Amino acid sequence: MSEKTPLLHYRLTTSGEPSDGSKRTGVGGGVHPGRSKDRAPQKLGVLFGVVIPTLLSMFSVVVFLRIGFVVGQAGLYHSIAMFLVAYFIITMTVLSICAISTNGALDAGGAYYMISRALGPEFGGSIGIMFFFANICSSALYILGLVEAITSTFGVPEEGAAAAAGHHHMLPSGYWWSLLYGTALLFLCFIVCLVGAHIYAKATFIIFIVVMTVLASIFISFFIVGPTVVTLSHTSAVNTTSMSTANYTGFRLHTLEGNLFSAYTVDYTTGAMMSFTRVFAVMFNGCTGIMAGSNMSGDLKNPGYSIPRGSLAAVFTTFITYNVLSLLAAWSCDRYLLQRDYSFLGDINILPPMVTVGIYSSALSAAMSNLIGASRVLYALSKDDLFGGVLALARKTSQSGNPWVSVLVSWLLVQMVLFAGKLNTIAGIVTIFFLLVYAAVNLACLALEWASAPNFRPSFRFFTWHTCTLGILGCLVMIFLINAIYAFASIAFMLVLLMLIHYLGPISNWGYISQALIFHQVRKYLLMLDVRKDHVKFWRPQVLLMVANPRSCTGLMTFINDLKKSGLYVLGHIKLGLLDELPSDPLQSRYDSWLCLVDHLKIKAFVNLTLADSVRHGVQNLLFISGFGGMRPNTLVLGFYDDCTPHDHLQGHILLSTGHSFDTVCPTKVPGEQRSPFFPSLRGAEDPKDLQEEEYVSVIADAVKMGKNVTLARCFDQFNRDRVLGSGRKIRGVAGPFIDVWPMNLLQPDSHSYVGICSLFLLQLACVLHDSRAWNQARLRLFLCMEAGYSLQEKEEAKLQGMLRDLRISAQVQMVAWDEVVALHWQRQRERAEQNEEDEREDCNQTYPNNASQLTDEYICAVNDMICRHGVPQPAVRFLYLPHPPADRSRYRAYLHQVDLLSRNLGPTLLVHGVTPVVTTDI
Repeated sequence: MSEKTPLLHYRLTTSGEPSDGSKRTGVGGGVHPGRSKDRAPQKLGVLFGVVIPTLLSMFSVVVFLRIGFVVGQAGLYHSIAMFLVAYFIITMTVLSICAISTNGALDAGGAYYMISRALGPEFGGSIGIMFFFANICSSALYILGLVEAITSTFGVPEEGAAAAAGHHHMLPSGYWWSLLYGTALLFLCFIVCLVGAHIYAKATFIIFIVVMTVLASIFISFFIVGPTVVTLSHTSAVNTTSMSTANYTGFRLHTLEGNLFSAYTVDYTTGAMMSFTRVFAVMFNGCTGIMAGSNMSGDLKNPGYSIPRGSLAAVFTTFITYNVLSLLAAWSCDRYLLQRDYSFLGDINILPPMVTVGIYSSALSAAMSNLIGASRVLYALSKDDLFGGVLALARKTSQSGNPWVSVLVSWLLVQMVLFAGKLNTIAGIVTIFFLLVYAAVNLACLALEWASAPNFRPSFRFFTWHTCTLGILGCLVMIFLINAIYAFASIAFMLVLLMLIHYLGPISNWGYISQALIFHQVRKYLLMLDVRKDHVKFWRPQVLLMVANPRSCTGLMTFINDLKKSGLYVLGHIKLGLLDELPSDPLQSRYDSWLCLVDHLKIKAFVNLTLADSVRHGVQNLLFISGFGGMRPNTLVLGFYDDCTPHDHLQGHILLSTGHSFDTVCPTKVPGEQRSPFFPSLRGAEDPKDLQEEEYVSVIADAVKMGKNVTLARCFDQFNRDRVLGSGRKIRGVAGPFIDVWPMNLLQPDSHSYVGICSLFLLQLACVLHDSRAWNQARLRLFLCMEAGYSLQEKEEAKLQGMLRDLRISAQVQMVAWDEVVALHWQRQRERAEQNEEDEREDCNQTYPNNASQLTDEYICAVNDMICRHGVPQPAVRFLYLPHPPADRSRYRAYLHQVDLLSRNLGPTLLVHGVTPVVTTDI
């Protein structure tokens, strides 16, 4: 039996619409139908609010028509084992339900609402659909059970057995007749659900009294009715009717002994051979319905008190009832009677019509409530808009607020299931659906417990993650034991729905349990990430990229994403200003725009914004505070300081998550002024910059002082990743792009070193880029500058090849003769020395790298020309050595001028200065 939604028990009133004319606001919270503003709704206690709805949900047609089937096929021992397994699963689930339901009020949608608000829309939507189909199949199951009871009582045997046909046997039998009866009964339920569901809600207590009275008469009959011979008439699978007799012996020890063990045989209603799992699938339908009470938490006086006590009391009551009935049946009925007459309880009752009334009332009640429940779940799904326009029609309601389209769709689907023809045929499918829902409820509670969220503090505390885990495992094991094919198909269907909602569904504001779990695990692992255990073998670039305006930096942002090698990647932005002068923090509202940009560019980066009085202080702040524990930036990336006019690379781009263009503008508080809700427009060629040359070089010097590697990125507005790394390049057989590396300090012509920390860091960065998946077709070219007459040229080349081999770096080494360039430098040095020997002596005493202050523009332009001449074919990116900034602040302008001349007109270029060891030859 499925869960009755709140709309089925005491929540449906005489009107589907509030008296004040207001409508529901959806699943998350709305006005209850029939409630008036000025009249407080009557709250329910434990008995009427939880116990009765749950008992009525669990005492269904199964208790009347399938107790004999279970005991006759499985025997008393196996029957008790089945009940123990079933009630172990539902008890674990009830504990989870009590925990979740006492952590906040539930609303329409039952299990769907509970799971979706706990696990998020993906799980909630997929399980909601499963819960919807479970209610559909369950409604059909009870209709078929009712048809079976009617044909057993009033059906005319098709062949033979004429003597057994009394005056009340007047209805034709057979598959199509049964389908016709089922269709008529379902249509009656449909009409009630469509126009008169409140009638059923008002009659709930009366139905409960009827069912309890029938159960009492059954128990009494076992002790009062004496031994009886029961005449059996049934139709076989080939449509032949036969007569037989079976004995009701009363309480006899030999009868009990004969019914202790299993004796699985063919089910006479379906012709299928029974087994433990098949019988369990049928029996389990009488153990569901445990959510009926928790669904009513909004109508209870004290949900935290009523739901745990009422649900557990109902579960305990039904468990005792089912087991006692099984014992009495095994003790008093021979096995043939139990196996061949599923309605034997009516045959041995002191008032046989009582059992018939119980069967009809419980079956019709259950079928109707499942039909209403399915329609409400479908309506809840449509209101949450998880499937877009697919369920748009299901949102339509009548003037009274009844979702008539959802009722109509549910009715049609139940009608399709009725073609299965027999109760036992669809019992396995219904059980699998409900077991999946119960597993998801346990998973929701387990996730909330593991997430350790401060707001998860249910008043019901008698649960642990152990009970949730046992509930999940129990559900999954029984799903596959019942029918592995159906189980795989159901789980696959649920996963498909989950992926569809994840990628196509809208973003909800319910909260995602995955985010809480990720936070919990990340915090735990960050604490375990000990910076004292860092080792050069496991070094990786962790980058802080400073972005002034992302409109002109998209190429660089995507390039650095390839360069990070699974390391930390932080986008830093500084807004100039002081918080003392502002009414509130202006950055909080900007994070959404930046995160949308990260999604749009498909990069894996964090965003860190800061407010500072200068760019230099802002970069210092970000370098100090970005990251956690062992995950902190070790490399600062800056755009190059030049006079180029920035270009807007976001112009015309549409943000898929919102459908808005990055060019969208909206009015501001200033009349007549408009601005983009994403990022401001780029500065014009005449607009002043936010920082000057000295401050820019100071930022570089500060980063070096803080032990950070520094990279200057130039001309990446020309970098087009799709063009450089076209997806068809490898297929077409076109050679991959080149990555050029110049590891020597070209602004220090008297040095031939290429194995220093900075040079090796530069080489490591180039190798990291080359090893990334997108760049694995690129070819690495390493340029080593030597004088043509250098006697150890071959030895140096061999040494370099050996070092690359030891570092496992595959690169093409090219020796570059730069005699003319160096000669030009020394010629200018001699001329300057002759002119002012004293000035030369003073310059050489500086801590600035040798000869740097004496470099001429002519020499640097010659080096730049040499790099251009050896860059054929044109590389995708170049890596150049960035010298250490001078100690004398007065030379910052000259330093920046030299770096500018060195990297001018080279295309996308990274100027790299490394301060930390990053390579090793150790294993």
